[in-house]
Amino acid sequence: MGKKGISRREFLKGTAASALGVAALGLLGGCAAEEKPAAEPRPTPEALANDWLGQEPQIEASSIKETLETEVLIVGAGTGGMFAACSAAENGAKVLVVEKYPTGGGIRDDLGAINSRYQKEWGTQIDKFDYITEMTHIANGHLDQRLVKLFCEESGETIDWYGDRLAERGVELWHEAGGDDPDDRYKHFPTGHSPRWTGSDDGNGNPLNGNIVLTDYALQHGVEFRYQTTMIKLTKEKGRVTGIIAKDAEENYIQIKASKGVIVCTGGYSLNYDMLQALQPENVAMVGRNGSIPGASGDGIKACIWAGGKFDETHSMMMFDRAALKVDAKPGIDQLKKGESGFFWMGSQPFLKVNQDGERFFNESGTYEGILHSDEFQKDHCHYTLFDGDWTEYVQEFKTHGCSRLIPFPNNADPNIPYQVIAEGMLPGLVKDGFVQQADTIEELAEKLGLPKETLTATVERYNELYDKGVDEDFGKEAHRMSALRTAPFYGAKNCGYILCTMDGIQIDLNMNAVDTEGNAIPGLYVVGNDSGAYFSATYPNLSTGAACGRTVTFGRRAGRIAAEQENA
Repeated sequence: MGKKGISRREFLKGTAASALGVAALGLLGGCAAEEKPAAEPRPTPEALANDWLGQEPQIEASSIKETLETEVLIVGAGTGGMFAACSAAENGAKVLVVEKYPTGGGIRDDLGAINSRYQKEWGTQIDKFDYITEMTHIANGHLDQRLVKLFCEESGETIDWYGDRLAERGVELWHEAGGDDPDDRYKHFPTGHSPRWTGSDDGNGNPLNGNIVLTDYALQHGVEFRYQTTMIKLTKEKGRVTGIIAKDAEENYIQIKASKGVIVCTGGYSLNYDMLQALQPENVAMVGRNGSIPGASGDGIKACIWAGGKFDETHSMMMFDRAALKVDAKPGIDQLKKGESGFFWMGSQPFLKVNQDGERFFNESGTYEGILHSDEFQKDHCHYTLFDGDWTEYVQEFKTHGCSRLIPFPNNADPNIPYQVIAEGMLPGLVKDGFVQQADTIEELAEKLGLPKETLTATVERYNELYDKGVDEDFGKEAHRMSALRTAPFYGAKNCGYILCTMDGIQIDLNMNAVDTEGNAIPGLYVVGNDSGAYFSATYPNLSTGAACGRTVTFGRRAGRIAAEQENA
């Protein structure tokens, strides 16, 4: 110890520990050197990383212009919020939904489930323990298996319920069946369900959508809506969440009291670039397009943290390999903010993909995110997708799954986007706008993409050789996922990630209650959808179609019922 009881460690941490001071300390055995004024302490890396959180707003009671009361309060009128609202109302609760925008965020169409009546009719059988095991592998173990088991046990009933609501409006719900891919290397679970909106009518000559269907149903069951109402913070009394303070369209503060509980479902934080950069810099480096739903700004997660909720300790996002960039652009936060990118839906097709050196480096038949994470080891954190004039023939043989599929499913369920739509409009538009390059030769394509001609030519020749053999000796891609590049015109795109949503959130228990940092339920606070955690990590399970949306609707429906069953506080 030195003078005034200052330890050697504390001395070294201080700004007075200059090179001379450190040397003197070693030579003098801790004798006091000349004292200097202490500098302002520098923020720790942890503090800098938490800048995105900020402080919980302090709002004086005198600022409240209006007070409302309900039993179950839903924050967010998107996929999770609408299922929760309908469920709470069906179970007898007085329900109020607040939404920051003039309309709700919509209902996603690709909904995952296990053991729905639609799967039973087709003969699809999924072992729930096989499913739980695979989900655990994909998340590197960073999940609560009990929640995945709960999804397996309740998702089928939820989808059946939604199918009934759709049928009441003359809309069919289709199971996206598997069964035509016995040789696929990667394990696929045919969990997807999507409505067939073609031919439906909202009463004004337009096709219906899920938001219209469930909003009408909710209104019929007495649910009230307040749009352009933004949650600012949650309110608590004696450890229980009792409601929220929000701002209305005129920027007035309003207080909403919820005697049974608040269900937070605001969509995650994939539009909050401060949070993304702080929490997921490795993922931000490989994305160039953001397709998030409006409102995914982290409001719900921050409010829950301020109220004591535990945020996932690992952070992840759902990405598609379906963004095309201009040749001189690079993925990353600046590109996201700039917003100039192409909607390259065919990016998930297992065409030949190369790095900036013109070399193949990955089995293109893998998951959507697999190649994106591998881009971490490539120049510019991107890859290049190449295909030729016969691409429409090849995609009919690829038989990909989920939303990447460009042909009808084996039971005739519709693909999200058929290849004809891409061929007739999307691809020509991408070429015109400079996001896809078109050329008459491979050498010309290499020049347009800025790739080395000789190397790319050799790579294409080798790939064509493997196609002719019917065996991918280099990376093990399945034979039916191979394609040649011989027929002009040739196409190529600088390809990177496309954000759909964040996957980490507030940890929850089996009752959908948020838990605090010690793992105890926070009374009165429920969290669903992308605001909730303990379910995904590392990467998204692309080969379980609708896994995220299916979890959202299943847990939203469960949260609404459980909240409605509570005693009034």
